[in-house]
Amino acid sequence: MSSSFPDIPRPEAAARQAELWRKHPVEVARELIGWTLLVGGCGGRIVETEAYHHEDPASHSFSGRTPRNAVMFGPVGRAYVYRSYGIHWCLNFVCGEEPGSAVLIRAIEPTEGLDVMRQRRGLTDARALCSGPGKLCQALGITREHDGQALDAAPFHLVPGDAAAIVAGPRIGISRAAEAPWRFGEAGSRYLSRPFPQSAKTRDRSSTPRP
Repeated sequence: MSSSFPDIPRPEAAARQAELWRKHPVEVARELIGWTLLVGGCGGRIVETEAYHHEDPASHSFSGRTPRNAVMFGPVGRAYVYRSYGIHWCLNFVCGEEPGSAVLIRAIEPTEGLDVMRQRRGLTDARALCSGPGKLCQALGITREHDGQALDAAPFHLVPGDAAAIVAGPRIGISRAAEAPWRFGEAGSRYLSRPFPQSAKTRDRSSTPRP
């Protein structure tokens, strides 16, 4: 695929990022749908996210600061990378009005560096390259070394974008606060980690209320 993300000047994109990271994680997770994420030139459009608030029992920060989750407590606009089940790396964006919140990047639609991502993943199907948090970290080459790095500096590159409609539903793979509809995705995307339930609500971006 060729490059399809908008050519927004870096100062303007950086200003939008700085404003975004200060919002409630649910707002951040919703707004990130349609943004382009590149890491070392590989990546694509963010199509699925999950929000985790510091008062959320499902959040790593709920019980307080530890060596593992220290990045979640500030500053905002940093990458929080952790190992899931001792196997997969997961990428989160630190944000929030108070310390301890983050947004998990669950899936992206690959648009840039596909050859490199296919080599890293050992497969050719573009829909399977980044359709899950562990998959996208492998495809983008994200490891613990990225933990704490600023999202507005290399190797990260974020470009604001839009999605025509966003669907919201329960988060995946958690036992606490599983009923919270804090998982967001681009409606109709073929690159989601998992389809949303039929009961999930679809809205255009402007009509989605604040948490």
